[in-house]
Amino acid sequence: MALFSRGEKPRTLRKDRTGFNPITVAVVSIVVILVLVFFGYTKDWPFSRGYQFNAVFTSSNSIRIDSPVRIAGVNVGKVVKVSGQEGTDNAVVTMEVQENALPIHRDATLKIRPRIFLEGNFFVDMKPGTPSAPTIEDGDTIPVTQTAIPVQLNEVLTSLQQDSRRDLQVLLIELGGALSDEPTPAENADQPAMNQDKTAAQALNESLIYSEEALKNSALVNQALQGASGDNLTGVVRGLAATTGKLTGSEPQLASLVENFNTTMGALASEQASLRSAIRYLGPTVRNSYSSLGATNAALPNVRAFSLASVPGLEQIPATITAVTPFLDQALPLLSNAELGGLASNLQPTTASLASLSGSSLDLLPQTGNFANCTTNYLVPVGDVPMPDGAFSTGKPNFHEFWYSLVGASGESAGFDGNGQFVRLQAGGGPYPVKLTGGNLGGGEPIYGNSLGRPEGTRPAWDGKVPTYQTKALCKDQPLPDFAATKTGPSD
Repeated sequence: MALFSRGEKPRTLRKDRTGFNPITVAVVSIVVILVLVFFGYTKDWPFSRGYQFNAVFTSSNSIRIDSPVRIAGVNVGKVVKVSGQEGTDNAVVTMEVQENALPIHRDATLKIRPRIFLEGNFFVDMKPGTPSAPTIEDGDTIPVTQTAIPVQLNEVLTSLQQDSRRDLQVLLIELGGALSDEPTPAENADQPAMNQDKTAAQALNESLIYSEEALKNSALVNQALQGASGDNLTGVVRGLAATTGKLTGSEPQLASLVENFNTTMGALASEQASLRSAIRYLGPTVRNSYSSLGATNAALPNVRAFSLASVPGLEQIPATITAVTPFLDQALPLLSNAELGGLASNLQPTTASLASLSGSSLDLLPQTGNFANCTTNYLVPVGDVPMPDGAFSTGKPNFHEFWYSLVGASGESAGFDGNGQFVRLQAGGGPYPVKLTGGNLGGGEPIYGNSLGRPEGTRPAWDGKVPTYQTKALCKDQPLPDFAATKTGPSD
């Protein structure tokens, strides 16, 4: 029966209008509840993967999946996988960290630590590294040299077993006896006079008088090891860590090194008497070395300056090698036996002649030196002196007068025709007789002639004196002529 108000027509219900299917509502509700519960417990998106990286540990040390990863005590991630490293006993721990833990640098260190004092509930304590180091990428692996595991209590307890305790007792007893026992006459004979009739403890006590200087030098060495700046030692440690990281995968080679080192130590032990004698002279050797090292230390600043000055040149060496390599490739065929060998065969006779010429030049070179000295010590000084010629003096040096005379001789009375050059000569005469006397003209006899004009005289006047010249002396050793003492003036 349908209810309706007054004045309203009755409505008929449609049979095709139905509510939600109860099964569908139940399934949707269960899915929603499961999703809410999952996010409530995991707080993670099920289809996402965070930033993951690996770290190699010597042992997994009871670390398990979902163990926390902490930085400075704050949870920043978790362990998502633990597996073994192929070929070793190491464990590879895969960790996933949050964005707030990034960046992680290549020098990051990780250590497995227990949450409580009595162990259990381990976590990974991570130090993300220094900002100057490069960062790791997603999926990279931190080597075992940058990880550590805690010492287990059972390892401490098993370190001192009964046999180990007994060995330790024997070691302490023997050490005490070695320090307190009186030396035997045979042992005294092997010791210097200052250590004879003394126990090892007494000798050690007396050696402390040298400790002040030794400790001072050790302090200087330790200070020097820190480097010129604060990060030098850090760089050395970082480099040492990189070196040890490379050695991690070379266990067979390291085992061989230890065996060889053991063999070397055994050989040294068999020569302990010789070593004892050598150590006895070590003190004087060190004292002598100290003075030598002092000189070396004084030279180091210059060496360092030279090294710094050489850096720009050394930086250019690779580019120089690159530039020279094509030239060497072209020069190599030229230096082959087919090319250079034939040239050497052709040059062999010439080389023999050059050797003979070099031997002959030993006689020529002294003469060349004499000629050079003659030019420097005699010819040049004589040529630089003006000839005093009275009214006809030009004031020019002799070598100028020489070239002037050549020009005059070349142009005097010279003619030229189809047959070449010729000199015009004309016998002349005049009303004025001329007689030339003195010197070697005419064999010492006067010479007579006629002149068109009246001669006033001859300059310079010839006084018949020849400059002194020593025929057995070198040119460079001849006395210079005295032109100032030469007689000048008219002559008959």
